[in-house]
Amino acid sequence: MITNLIAVVFAVGYLGATLWLCRGFRFTVRALCLGAIAIAATCVLSLIYIPLPTGASITAGSWLPLILLALTYDKRLAMLAGMVCGALAPFLLPGWSLVHWAQFFLEYLTIFSCLGYAAIFGTQTKQQIAAGIVLAVVLRIAAQTISGAVFFGQYAWDGWGAWGYSIVFHLSGKIPEGIITLLLALKMPLRRLSALAQKGTVQ
Repeated sequence: MITNLIAVVFAVGYLGATLWLCRGFRFTVRALCLGAIAIAATCVLSLIYIPLPTGASITAGSWLPLILLALTYDKRLAMLAGMVCGALAPFLLPGWSLVHWAQFFLEYLTIFSCLGYAAIFGTQTKQQIAAGIVLAVVLRIAAQTISGAVFFGQYAWDGWGAWGYSIVFHLSGKIPEGIITLLLALKMPLRRLSALAQKGTVQ
């Protein structure tokens, strides 16, 4: 009962806050093209991964396209594109089929759209960018950990329980991938990429 309540509060709170942050966004041809490219890159990179002994995996930088979209163009577009990516995941990504309709709202609409939070604190300094990416990673870990405890507790290792299993499972893959994503993002020429994304020219 408590686990289900946590899931409902998290899903409603996250989706409500994210949709509120996306208010006022207007789609342009450029925005649609950039969003589509980020979604396609995310899905393709999600198919390339390194399996871990815990059963989790580390993908080939699948978090980076949406994070770069947020940092170089608009975090709102990255959030909305992430929701579209989550909606497409059950149809495009092997092993991503839904086990329950509520998983769609708790996990699928969250784990990609949360990457848009990478730009929530601003993009002027590396400290702001790092803080935003850390928040995005924390939100992704939280969503998948809660979802794991709710929907996949039956797969828990002996003696671990649903929460213990889900926490270790997701931390084992998401922490390394989060660190790799953070380091890659900080090495990117974000100002040049932003100029290209915003105006199609490099200054």
